[in-house]
Amino acid sequence: MNTNQNTGHQIQAEKEFDLMDFFFQWEWLLVVIFIIINIMNSQLSPYYLNPYTLLDATMSFLDKAFIALPMAFVIIFGDIDISVGSTVALSSVVMAVLYNAGLAMPLAIIVCLLVGIIAGLLNGILIVKFKELSSVIVTLSTMILYRGIAYVILENQSAGDFPMWFNYFGWGYIQNTIPFILVVFVIAAVIFYLLLHKTTFGRKVYAIGNNDTASLFSGIKVDKTKIIVFTLNGLMAAIAAIFLTSRMGSTRPNIASGYELDIIAMVVLGGVSTSGGKGRMAGVLLSIFIIGYLRYGLGLVNVLSQVILIIIGALLIFSVMISNLKLHSDSSK
Repeated sequence: MNTNQNTGHQIQAEKEFDLMDFFFQWEWLLVVIFIIINIMNSQLSPYYLNPYTLLDATMSFLDKAFIALPMAFVIIFGDIDISVGSTVALSSVVMAVLYNAGLAMPLAIIVCLLVGIIAGLLNGILIVKFKELSSVIVTLSTMILYRGIAYVILENQSAGDFPMWFNYFGWGYIQNTIPFILVVFVIAAVIFYLLLHKTTFGRKVYAIGNNDTASLFSGIKVDKTKIIVFTLNGLMAAIAAIFLTSRMGSTRPNIASGYELDIIAMVVLGGVSTSGGKGRMAGVLLSIFIIGYLRYGLGLVNVLSQVILIIIGALLIFSVMISNLKLHSDSSK
């Protein structure tokens, strides 16, 4: 039987543009929050609204932001990766120890990237091979493993004495104005934005996040896609390790402790649903600068880090509440 009987009619697949829906998107609320935070910071400190200072401030938080880009993919899956801070530490320690042992710095950097790739790849393989275990359990285990290996390699010592040119990654400027890390991050953000929103791979990520079983039966290689994303997460953690180590001038096994919490906060505040299948890179990028400048502005007036954590936690609770309200509103239509 031919089910396509209404061949003379064209089915409208796309939703009509709704002005109210457009302006009530989460990203617009993030823009408002960003403006409020900048107004608040400018009132707290007269040194805040200086364009050169604001550019320099990005050096203090963009290393985490590199990892937030692929972490958005991971959370859209409905998964999580809490091993990224340990991956940063392990990659950094291996790079520093190899350099101090006589390996050329460019080769040590390449090994650092390989360590991150292998760590992310292992996470992905374990998650797809042991489906009965949640990604929280798997990456909690590798978080302990990677940090433990870093301590075994370096114990409680530090390693550094890097060549002068290596400092450029963390402290360098382009045209003596724009931080080098900001330029690299913008390039990375454009790549991940296009990958998520403009490619078949990105559509597969959303499909898996909505229903991985249905995606599997529709021909999507779910396991392969997840392994690629977790490997990307490890790679970006290694890139973060390079910038962080350069900025610090040395490394220890305990660096990047707590990074995973800040990174997950950036993604969730950006509107990516922890249940999977929803979220946009624009929101993640806005939340990166909201949290980064919030920390920077309050730090100028010596606000306790615990108070800053409370404020960020309140923002996260607010974002989850608003997201749930919008979800219930959409489902009742």
